[in-house]
Amino acid sequence: MDRRTALLGLAAMGLSGRGASAQSAGDWPMKPVKVIVNYPPGGSTDNGTRPFTDRLSGLLGQQFVIENKGGASGAVGVETGVKSAPDGYTFFVTPVAALTLLPNARPTPYNPFKDMAPVSRFVDSTFVVAVHPSVPVSTLPELIAYGKKNPGKLTFGSSGLGTLTQMVCEGVNQAGGIDMLHVPYRGGAESLADFLAGVTHVFSEGNILPHVKAGKAKLLAIVDVKRHPDFPDVPLLTDFYPDLTILNWFGMFAPAATPQPIVRKLSEALNKIARMPEVEAHLLKFALRPNPGTPEELAAQVRKDYDLYGKMVRELKIKMD
Repeated sequence: MDRRTALLGLAAMGLSGRGASAQSAGDWPMKPVKVIVNYPPGGSTDNGTRPFTDRLSGLLGQQFVIENKGGASGAVGVETGVKSAPDGYTFFVTPVAALTLLPNARPTPYNPFKDMAPVSRFVDSTFVVAVHPSVPVSTLPELIAYGKKNPGKLTFGSSGLGTLTQMVCEGVNQAGGIDMLHVPYRGGAESLADFLAGVTHVFSEGNILPHVKAGKAKLLAIVDVKRHPDFPDVPLLTDFYPDLTILNWFGMFAPAATPQPIVRKLSEALNKIARMPEVEAHLLKFALRPNPGTPEELAAQVRKDYDLYGKMVRELKIKMD
């Protein structure tokens, strides 16, 4: 009899807990929400996230505050996110590489399939192949020819070791048979600053596009599934090298045990913002575009890209030293 009473009590507690979870999702958020961005301000990850956090505050009635936590090619921010309390008040944003490329290249302090709850893939990013005006080339074939005639002279900056910005230029290296030197940075803003100063010669992140229009860089190729509307005459990288299909996206995630009703409420809010025309127009300036999606779609994308970029890491012999 005592055992039966105890079991009934446990069942009641379970029902109560589910009710509390559902209620918390209905009332959530009841205080400010932190969103960890795993790169410093000024890069594409930060530029893509801020229009969403600004509008989430209005939609959901509490401030969504970005905390930039860069380092280790995005791994520091992801580790901080997965180790946060799963109470619906800490989320994190990362580009695809930190969850798919990086774990294939070296051990990471998180498991992309077990330690996080997908919320939404909300922004896609365009990469490029651009050169500093000091490099005497105007097309990608000319860059390859120049690199072959001047071995060891060209350098390219990236957002860090094991990032897709590294992957783009390493892919050009291998496909074109040249040897550009890789210079890794802590994020896209730092690598951009040195590129504009002429410290490095080749650049691949989309935050260069406003500077292309100002004549501070020459755009040789677009790394995306279609040409950029502001640069319709610039060819795709796959026009030259069809196997270099490198696509970047940004996803929002929560610590693994975050209640699913909260996850879905945030996902729906992100999707609503992604469909706002003014958000799309703003993102386009930074070579970004909104891409609303469900938690299930993001989970499937992580698995697909983990396998895809794992293969590319092995084929391109991406080095993490």
